[in-house]
Order: sequence, then structure tokens, then C-alpha cells
Amino acid sequence: MANNGSLAPKRYNYTQLEKITKSFTDKLGQGGCGSVYKGTLPDDRFVAVKVLNETKSNGEEFINEVASISKTSHVNIVNLLGFCYEKNKRALIYEFMPNKSLDKFICKSSTDCHLAWDNMYKIALGVARGLEYLHRGCNMRVVHFDIKPQNILLDEDFCPKISDFGLAKLCQNKQSILSLLGTRGTIGYIAPEGFSRNFGAVSHKSDVYSYGMTILDML
Repeated sequence: MANNGSLAPKRYNYTQLEKITKSFTDKLGQGGCGSVYKGTLPDDRFVAVKVLNETKSNGEEFINEVASISKTSHVNIVNLLGFCYEKNKRALIYEFMPNKSLDKFICKSSTDCHLAWDNMYKIALGVARGLEYLHRGCNMRVVHFDIKPQNILLDEDFCPKISDFGLAKLCQNKQSILSLLGTRGTIGYIAPEGFSRNFGAVSHKSDVYSYGMTILDML
């Protein structure tokens, strides 16, 4: 798998995943497409292992995520270290983000401490730089289609990293209008043209709208 200057993700089998996660004992979170567990690689690096729900589909979301993120290498994009694709067992191995996701710090019901304004500003700027890279800095333009606080992970220094490329779409850099079947994204963050083409054509600017909604959430 080609990659923009970074190492291609390593393929693991399911038995190796069980060893990395100590039989999936430390659960970090649960999403609509699967569960995330903390693990440790043989070189003692902590990782987050996203185990996708078993499905009879052709694995389009999984293939999208591996293909999209394998073409990226940027400080504000989460690093994909490996994956597992074994029959109906599918998983993604990411670098571990100790401060979890942005929504934990901006949700009204959150028990986490709130971030200082200078940290919030740096996070907003970092996400913008990550999006600019996806839209203009890659050999193939990557449109994420699901920018939201839950998909912005924070490292130990609160540096933001865009994650979850399951809905992403690759296109040529000169391609401004995208052809999509149905709606992609999360309610509340989807650009109007994502719901109805009467509002205009779908493009990478849909990510900019979602980014704007995320900024409003932060405010």
C-alpha cells in the first residue's frame, strides 16, 4: 500500500490482535461501527485497536479507511499503524491518543476538565491545517465527510488529529464536484448539499461546513 512518505500500515492476523490487546480486556470506547481497545505492540508502543462489527457487507467502509489514511502523513492526521482483514474479522490499529477525543472536553455533561482558550484555539487551528492537507496536500484529495468533535483525537500535548476515515472519498485534486449516492456524515454536521443537491454540488467544501459546526460546538 503506497503512502505519502510514511511507513505503510502492517497487516496483522486476529491471533496477533488478541495478544496485542490481551484478549480485548481494556475497552476505550464504543461506536456505531465497532469497539476500540487499548493495546501494546511488541516494541512497547501503546495503540488503539478499532474492531469493526461483523458484517456481511463487502467492507467498503473498512477499505475506504485503510485506503484513505494510508495516503496521508501529517501531524494533524491520526497515524494508522496496522490492520487486520481476516474473513469477517476486521480491525484498524492506530497510534494511542491519551486524551481521547475533543467531545469529552466540550460536552456539557463531561466530567473532564474544560480546556483553556489558548488550547482550544490551537486545536481549531490544527484541525484546519489537517483539513487543508487532506484537500490540497495529498497526491489524491481526501474528503473526510464526517468531521465532528468525536473524530478529533488529542495526543498527550493536546495536538489534534483527525480520525475515522470510514466515510472518506478519494478524488483527483482537480476534481471539484463529487458524485455521491445518499447522504454521508452525522446529523448536525452534514452540509446542506449533502442532504439535497438543490443547495448545490457536493465537494470538499462539505468538510469545511462540518468544521464550522465543530467550531460552534467548541464555542
